[in-house]
Amino acid sequence: MSLLCETPSLSRRAMLMTGGALFAWAFLPRFARADNRDPRLIVIVLRGALDGLSTVGPVGDPDYAGLHGDIALSLSGANPALPLDGFFAVNPAMPVFARLFKSGQAAVVHAAATGYRDRSHFDGQDVLESGLPGPGNAATGWLNRALANLPAGDRITKAGGLAVGPSTPLVIRGAAPVLGWAPQALPTPGDALAERVLDLYNHRDPVLAAALQKGLDADRMAMGDQLDGKAMKPKGGLDNAAGMRQSAQGAARLMAADDGPRIAALAFDGWDTHVNEGGATGRLANLLGGLDGAFEEFEQGLGARWKDTAVVAITEFGRTARINGTVGTDHGTGTVVLLAGGAIKGGRVIADWPGLKPAQLYEQRDLAPTSDVRAVLKGLLADQFGLSAAVLGDKVFPESATVKPMRDLVV
Repeated sequence: MSLLCETPSLSRRAMLMTGGALFAWAFLPRFARADNRDPRLIVIVLRGALDGLSTVGPVGDPDYAGLHGDIALSLSGANPALPLDGFFAVNPAMPVFARLFKSGQAAVVHAAATGYRDRSHFDGQDVLESGLPGPGNAATGWLNRALANLPAGDRITKAGGLAVGPSTPLVIRGAAPVLGWAPQALPTPGDALAERVLDLYNHRDPVLAAALQKGLDADRMAMGDQLDGKAMKPKGGLDNAAGMRQSAQGAARLMAADDGPRIAALAFDGWDTHVNEGGATGRLANLLGGLDGAFEEFEQGLGARWKDTAVVAITEFGRTARINGTVGTDHGTGTVVLLAGGAIKGGRVIADWPGLKPAQLYEQRDLAPTSDVRAVLKGLLADQFGLSAAVLGDKVFPESATVKPMRDLVV
């Protein structure tokens, strides 16, 4: 099931200039900073609504196991959850996240949601990625607007953003320049086919030829030793573990470069778990394993850059606290925001826990939200890039001045 909010229709020129692996970014000068801090922010959008209660389970809540039934996490059994503190435990499919948490490089914000409450995937994704107070025909995303509001000439704005996937996620669309890349089966620059195509465009459309060449060069940098000399070998889409890992690996290669993007967005599909969700094992665990693998690829691929990096995984809303008749969960409200990176002030589950008794559930069915996802995102943007509360509340997340940035998320 695809949960992309749109199916873009692009001309040949537009597709080559802005889509997939063939987007070109302008020449980016190398630069250094006196304090040696070079911050990066990676946003992973989990489309389909993540079950936060099966991702980070409140194993210390006496009402949890009864509501979440066979998919509730437990500290015992064949596949025990990995304890984070005395109350919460993470899905056993996420050992990398658990390790990062223990080392102070990962954190969780639980019982979180945007201001949207109507449980439509498309509207929920629109609100999550646009940063607007409600759904509509949004043309730009909050991450691009954040990039556009950084000082002109700053190395972050010079480098532009990075969009990973077959189409640019709404969260990073806008006026600020963005490099698009996706692991696709495209010929490498050394192939005879690529040479013929480049020669054709050099004669007929030099601008397009330059974009094609630079895009193929970006492909080679992103894929590295995964190229076999003839064509790239993609491991799949962005709704499976292998595809998530490969996408993160390529993004990390591009972002680790001195002149590479500092801000990136990835969108992983497939989190709509109405049927046979699984808890510690099964469909959800397989997806969480892919996300965990993406965290590991960023940690390894960014190398020394990891210490200044913040990664945040967000979703449009949560799922019901009570499992349904097909051992899955339906559209809900409160969920988790996952944070990782050397820049994260980790080892914490940040939660004003609302409880899971019937009277404590939102509309007697969902985990009640007590934190605003926008507060988390504002806090990261403020701590990483110095954006003011006024800019965040007016331009990045319009009409959200009452939502204050969550501070001290970054060391």
